[in-house]
Amino acid sequence: MKSLPQPKKVWGFLIIHPKTIKANYVFWIPMKVQKLILAILILFGSCQSKEYDLVILNGTVYKGDGSPGQILDIGVSGDEISFIGKLENYKSKETIDASGLAVSPGFIDLHTHLEPILEMPLAESLIRQGVTLALGGPDGSGPLPLGEFLDSLEQMEIGPNLAYLVGHNSIRRKYLQNSDREPNEEELQQMIQEVDRAMKEGAFGISTGLKYLPGTFAKKDELIALSKAAAEHGGIYTSHLREEGIGLVEAVQEAIEISDEASIPVILTHHKAIGVKMWGASTKTLALVDSARKQGLDIKMDQYPYAASHTGISVLIPSWAMEGGNFEERVKNPSLRDSIKDGIIYSILNDRGGADLKRIQFSTVTWDRSLEGKTLHDWLIREGKNPSVENGADFVIQAQLNGGTGTIYHAMDEADVRRIMQHPMTMIASDGRLSRPGEGHPHPRAYGTFPRVLGFYTREEKVLDLPTAIYKMTGLSAQSLGLSDRGLIEEGMKADLCLFDPETIRDKSTFIDPHQYPEGILYVLVNGQFAVKEGEFLNKGFGKVIRKQATGR
Repeated sequence: MKSLPQPKKVWGFLIIHPKTIKANYVFWIPMKVQKLILAILILFGSCQSKEYDLVILNGTVYKGDGSPGQILDIGVSGDEISFIGKLENYKSKETIDASGLAVSPGFIDLHTHLEPILEMPLAESLIRQGVTLALGGPDGSGPLPLGEFLDSLEQMEIGPNLAYLVGHNSIRRKYLQNSDREPNEEELQQMIQEVDRAMKEGAFGISTGLKYLPGTFAKKDELIALSKAAAEHGGIYTSHLREEGIGLVEAVQEAIEISDEASIPVILTHHKAIGVKMWGASTKTLALVDSARKQGLDIKMDQYPYAASHTGISVLIPSWAMEGGNFEERVKNPSLRDSIKDGIIYSILNDRGGADLKRIQFSTVTWDRSLEGKTLHDWLIREGKNPSVENGADFVIQAQLNGGTGTIYHAMDEADVRRIMQHPMTMIASDGRLSRPGEGHPHPRAYGTFPRVLGFYTREEKVLDLPTAIYKMTGLSAQSLGLSDRGLIEEGMKADLCLFDPETIRDKSTFIDPHQYPEGILYVLVNGQFAVKEGEFLNKGFGKVIRKQATGR
């Protein structure tokens, strides 16, 4: 075989010629030829269209990390964001021109009352706000056994993605009912095992409702023991504090101590200062949060953007009077009734009553629907009674004996709301109950929380700038839950998205007329699928049950 001439020594790729392998001859491709081949390959590649299921063009993209918006294009493939940048050559099954719209990660509601989820699985009141992930089981009320409940949800068509906390009140009630006592060692170990089991089944942490039965009877050591069980699996602790009026500062200190002793991240849920005498106290509570964080503790807050709270009428009644479910028997005893009445008067003057019967508004009254939307003052006038605090206390007792009411308390100061909202560790959460038009008289937060922050507090009042407001609804919340695939607009993240008009977005729900959906939200995508399109709710569910991957034992 004739020898081939030796090639010149030039930089290039070593190519084995198939006909000369046996003779161990090789060829070198000169650099000029390489560049030509590379240019041809690039040209060929650029001619190939990238394909997406959905393309969003020209939107102002807020990534959810607090950074300013940028006009970018987004490509969605399946349930993921597969491209962010400027698209020039692509194919897409569907395209949205988002010019003039803000493109945000879907909002994460860290405090949602999902109790009606089996009746309202599509959760329209959340989806229409741009919420794509809701955290249920707040205030100590998580379902038990959690794993079985999540299994049942996975068999349903649900609107948003759903995650859950395990509830301390639910666990305590299982073993101690509503009794005012500490658990014995065996009971405490059983309660710890309940937390451990729930964490292994996917809970994101433990919630407490220390203003409610039976959580109000729990001592700090009990809470620390259960929180340690959650912390071992990487969980968080969220708390409706023991007090949000008189005693608020001490209640915040207790939560910080639990964080320290249990080595667990803490969220002071729906943080507020209730009652005229406590207005301005947020300066003290926020200072406590800052001090704890400087010591290395992970303390955050969530908040709804209203100067009114919502809970049952029983929150005005001393907890000892409700213990054991014996309220009716106690009010029959004249001396006990006087003590109960004195406690209610104190609550009206110093706590949620706001020192004014007109601040106590009924939302749900199953035994007299005509009272829904009316105030305690209205009720007394209707019955021909003098609207005094003393008479108001008697009517609170009557309401509880009738089965209780859902109640809105207009007892917060707007300055505290704004101060808490501006704190860098405050996230937005509704504390809303799933609602639908025609049922009850809910707090407007059930329909308007997120649009209210973006419209009223951001665009109109300038309390927040838009990147920060979105961060408080998305990236910071996802970070707090330990979510690695949601809450940000990045390639590879789940395509939970909200497209809204920053110039028109606003809440419409009011305390007088709550059943109103917001305006200005044009598109909501859950796992890459449209839940809201061109402003219309599509009545379809693409949410998934999100379980935390437990760590530790």
